[in-house]
Amino acid sequence: MTAGNSSCGCGRISRSLTRREALTRFGGGLAAIAAQWLLARPLRAAAPAQVGLGPGFPCRAKNVIFVFMGGGPSHMDLFDPKPELGRRHGEPMPGSITQRKIGGSTRLMASPFEFARHGTSGIELSSLLPHLARHVDDIALIRSGVTSHIDHGEALLAMHTGRGQSGFPTLGSWVTYALGTENADMPAYVALAQSDPERTRNATTSAFLPARFQGAPIDASGGTPIFDLVRPESVGEADQRRMLELTQALNRRHALARGGAGELEDRIGSFELAARMQVAALGLVDTSRETEATRRLYGLDRDTTRVFGSQCLTARRLIEGGVRFVHLIRNDWDHHGKLKEKLAQSCAETDQPVAGLLADLKARGLLETTLVIWAGEFGRLPVIEGSDGRDHNPYGFSFWLAGAGVRAGTTYGKTDDFGYAAVEDPVTMADFHATVLHLLGLDHTKVRYPFDGRDESLTGVEPARVVEGVLA
Repeated sequence: MTAGNSSCGCGRISRSLTRREALTRFGGGLAAIAAQWLLARPLRAAAPAQVGLGPGFPCRAKNVIFVFMGGGPSHMDLFDPKPELGRRHGEPMPGSITQRKIGGSTRLMASPFEFARHGTSGIELSSLLPHLARHVDDIALIRSGVTSHIDHGEALLAMHTGRGQSGFPTLGSWVTYALGTENADMPAYVALAQSDPERTRNATTSAFLPARFQGAPIDASGGTPIFDLVRPESVGEADQRRMLELTQALNRRHALARGGAGELEDRIGSFELAARMQVAALGLVDTSRETEATRRLYGLDRDTTRVFGSQCLTARRLIEGGVRFVHLIRNDWDHHGKLKEKLAQSCAETDQPVAGLLADLKARGLLETTLVIWAGEFGRLPVIEGSDGRDHNPYGFSFWLAGAGVRAGTTYGKTDDFGYAAVEDPVTMADFHATVLHLLGLDHTKVRYPFDGRDESLTGVEPARVVEGVLA
């Protein structure tokens, strides 16, 4: 083997290479290529899905944890105190009221819970939220949420997709489509759900976006986090690798004749991701590695809070592990009857874990780059339903934000004296979505995807504004 002429001007004479020298030089080159590929993986993983969709201006948030409390948490019993309800309990509500039932009750119902001011901000919260009360100075409480839908299915879709009908991508899908992931061994969008399959699917669908942007369901209750993720004991690692290589080779050959088949490419990619997740996912959801103090912080030492506490702790671990968007989904806040008992139970199961999540993120410096959202799809009416319940209310409700870029310790907006309708600074679902994207450095008018002859976006044609009043 002969070496080429030197171009360095040193007059070195060409000569033959020995076998050892050739292998050393070529091997070093291959090692450099391999090293370059490995170093580039995080950069490729973090790259936006499409050119031009990355941060368009300085962003505050890198990650999102969306705690969705499906069913409609009662704002006048949790976040929005209304003394007038107490003074006029049992009286007819002045003026007209829109509700689902024809001829439904119009008698006002006082909140059975006490409110008190907390923190240096003095934000009033219900006695049902003693743990969140300790972190009230870290949140921006919006008391003027509004939606256009009074039933769960449509309102859930509006909260997540901006529309009241199916067929559109959810917030988590749009975020990961625009920003990608920081961990090539995990999905960019992960869902930890305690809800029925239909609501979970509607809250996590990628719709017409490529399938890789759909929320990947993970079970944080213990055992295998994803169904069929762990190979059977009867199959060895080498056998599984050979089977995967054969499957992928056949898949690639099949794809060559079908260029541009995005769903096929995503399916092929999902096999490769699943193989990497066999190591990554199991490690990230293993909360046994946490200290006892951390586990107690989330309530893992108590039966009441163990399940949701495990999900909140797993959410922190996933964010720490580079997952872009983590979605916690519950569906037990629909209190048409026995409000006092059932609302207290829902809060008992979730208040400490959510507060623990805020405290843990803050202690680790993660709250500076993570946006935390707590919201349901709507609120409840101020009038009584049956003997001791409240019906759905889309005209005014509360939710809160915390973390990166959020003006902590503030309240925004206002409902009327009865908590029925937003009367000051209403925040629509389009406003909410525009604000979340803004905190991630994204312009809601520019994050678009061509579908059915149109450039679709999260906010669509709805008027949308960034809610500056909750931004730091």
